[in-house]
Amino acid sequence: MNFVAIDFETANSSRSSACSVAVVTVENSKIVDSFYSLIKPSNLKFDYWNTRIHGITAEDVLNQPTFADIWDKLKPYLHNKTVIAHNAAFDISVLRSVITEYGLTAPLFNHFCTVSMSKKVWPDSENFKLSTLAKRFDISFEHHNALDDARVCATLALLAQDQVKAQNLDTLIAKLEMKVKAFKTA
Repeated sequence: MNFVAIDFETANSSRSSACSVAVVTVENSKIVDSFYSLIKPSNLKFDYWNTRIHGITAEDVLNQPTFADIWDKLKPYLHNKTVIAHNAAFDISVLRSVITEYGLTAPLFNHFCTVSMSKKVWPDSENFKLSTLAKRFDISFEHHNALDDARVCATLALLAQDQVKAQNLDTLIAKLEMKVKAFKTA
């Protein structure tokens, strides 16, 4: 399977407040590359609850690059790929928001959600939170660290591939009767 898993953390409830991002690249069903960066949001307002979840503070990102600064490094990971995320509606909306905020050129890619995938592959799961599924498969990780979350998301897709005996991502999607969506900024 070939795909990219993505995860964002945000400073507050605004989708354009990305304060960290990670991508994990899977080629031939193996994790082969990753990218992680803290991000300085345009507004340094960090909500208590967000910081409590991921531990990132305004001080942590004060001297970090903006999303626009890292875009040239991040975009090639996504362009012409299939991108997955655990609760893709959130992560894709964050990506859409920061691209729009900075007036960046959007990449072309398709995406799908590993929460939806997990519901089809492991319907007996207690719930479909990333932490619950990681525990189910004995995957240790630091939850809400974007790189660890992206890695676990990628691992879940690979486990699903094995579970349904899919040769590739297209077969997995077809067997699960899922649909990929094209990324759009508007």
